[in-house]
Amino acid sequence: MAVLKVIEILSNSETSWEDATRKAVAKASKSVKDIKSAYVQEMSTSVEDGEVTEFRVNLKVTFVVK
Repeated sequence: MAVLKVIEILSNSETSWEDATRKAVAKASKSVKDIKSAYVQEMSTSVEDGEVTEFRVNLKVTFVVK
């Protein structure tokens, strides 16, 4: 039986929600091993002068506890 843990991570990107998600998983994988999934719980943007300036994601990342 495997024991899994879920952590919450916030990330941002000037490009896209997908880029923000990739950045979060890449950063988390430097200190958290055996990541199995990332669930995008929430997406938002920053807007200035009618233009989107930043994409933000709130992720739940699941990994195996050794």
